[in-house]
Amino acid sequence: MHTPDIIYKIKNTVKQKLENAEAGHDWFHVERVYKIAVKIAATETNIDMSVIEYAALLHDIADSKFHDGDETIGPALARDILEELDVSREKIEHTVKVIENISFKGGHSFSDFASKELDIVRDADRLDAIGAIGVARPFNYGGFKGRKLYDPEISPNLNMTKEAYKNSTAPTINHFYEKLLLLKDKMKTKEGKRIAEERHAFLELYLSQFMSEVN
Repeated sequence: MHTPDIIYKIKNTVKQKLENAEAGHDWFHVERVYKIAVKIAATETNIDMSVIEYAALLHDIADSKFHDGDETIGPALARDILEELDVSREKIEHTVKVIENISFKGGHSFSDFASKELDIVRDADRLDAIGAIGVARPFNYGGFKGRKLYDPEISPNLNMTKEAYKNSTAPTINHFYEKLLLLKDKMKTKEGKRIAEERHAFLELYLSQFMSEVN
């Protein structure tokens, strides 16, 4: 099967799987990450484009946040989908490794795996977490989880363990300090860093306005 046919089938599978997903982790999030990944990939050399496309499309097929924190379901489901499409063993292994290493995990994402394909897809996913959409997504998720917008009595925790980060029920605005503002300096690709500068500036402007209003 040619790669365009595989991409078409993966897109349809992901759309169906995420039909009723929380809006910050739905098909439109996946589609944005896919487009950003393709945009970044166009500025890079010596990459496996098919792995980038597969990983971008499948990276949130079963986000652990919606599966009791289980980080194995998503990669396993991605593997099953690619095996059904007769993707080569080498590409499947690489794609699964990328998916396993995308998540922020409270900044505790230590791994011995590295590849340019991972850098590209992870940058793309992180770029969708900052900027204007990066403001909208956490508030949607916070509402989905019934969290406060803001509580001056609960300060952001910048030294959480991975488990504490996963289990946090803090007000949504804290998430900006605990994760979103940290992402700009974690970008790996030149194009990712360029895009992040503008989106990060928007986050800072938004937070400045937010805090001026609550005070």
